[in-house]
Amino acid sequence: MSASLPDTMPDSMFDTFFQAEARLFLLAGIRIALSEDGRDLTSLGIFEDSDLAVAHIVAKEDCVVAGLPLIPLILEFAGCEFQHLLNVDEGERVSSGAMLAAIQGPAQHLLRTERVILNYLGHLSGIATLTARYVAELKGSRTKLLDTRKTLPGLRYPEKYAVLVGGGQNHRLNLSEMLMVKDNHTDRAGGITPAVTKLRQAYPDDCPPIEVECRTLAEVDEAVAAQVSRIMLDNMDLPLLGQALARIPQGIETEVSGGVDLSNIAAIGALGPDFVSVGRITHSAPAADLSMRISRLE
Repeated sequence: MSASLPDTMPDSMFDTFFQAEARLFLLAGIRIALSEDGRDLTSLGIFEDSDLAVAHIVAKEDCVVAGLPLIPLILEFAGCEFQHLLNVDEGERVSSGAMLAAIQGPAQHLLRTERVILNYLGHLSGIATLTARYVAELKGSRTKLLDTRKTLPGLRYPEKYAVLVGGGQNHRLNLSEMLMVKDNHTDRAGGITPAVTKLRQAYPDDCPPIEVECRTLAEVDEAVAAQVSRIMLDNMDLPLLGQALARIPQGIETEVSGGVDLSNIAAIGALGPDFVSVGRITHSAPAADLSMRISRLE
C-alpha cells in the first residue's frame, strides 16, 4: 500500500526538532562521523585545493527523503566552501532516478564528505520510507504510530526525526520524559501496584505521567485500578487485545506494542487503541539506496 504524504514538510521541522540537547547530539554525531573517516589521502593526492567539482545526489529507488538539512551542516564541519541547491523537499516521496540535491565546491571536500552525507541521508530516508508504509496501514483508524528507543547508539535524535518526516510520532526521547513501568520493574518490585505507589512517593509534588506495560488481563485490571496515565499492551494476540482494550476506561491512554509488523498493524488499528509503537521502523529499516555523482566543474 502506498503512503499518502503531504507535498512538503514545514521548513521549520528540522530546526524545531534539533534544538538544545538534540542539536548537541546531532553535531557531535557529525563530528564523529567525519573523524572516523580520517584524512582522505586519495583525494588529497589527486586533486589540488583549487580543483572544483559539482556533486549530484541521486535516488536509486523510490523513497521518502529525509535528512536534506544535514548536507550543509556536514559540509560546514568539513571546512568546505560550497553552494548547494535542493531539488526536492524534505519528506517528499521521490522516484528512482530523481536528483535530490546539487553541491558545488572543492573536489577534495566533496569526496571526503560523500560517504558521511550518503550514510545519513540513506539511513534517515530509509526510516522515513518504512514509517510512511506503517502510517499508511493505519489510515482510517484513530491509532497513531509511535517509535521506540530501539535506536542505534548516538543516532537516537536523527532517527526519531526521520520518523516524524515519515508521518509517525515520537514516543519518549529518553528515560526522563516519562515514568514507564516495564516487566522487569514490575517483577522486581513485586507487582504493578507497589511499583506505581513507589513512583508516586518518589515524585510527590509533580509526578510525571506513568505508563505501565501489561502482559495479562490481570495486569491490565491492576493498572486500571492504579489509575495510571497509559497502559501498554505487550505482545498480545488480536483476541486478547480486544478483551484488554474493552477493560480500559476512557481517560487512560492505550498503547499496543510487541510483535507488530506490516501484516497485522491494520487489524490492530481497527481495534481502536490510541497508539501502536513499532521498533522495526528504526531498528530494521533498510537504508534508501542513494548515490553521489561527482563531475568536473567546467
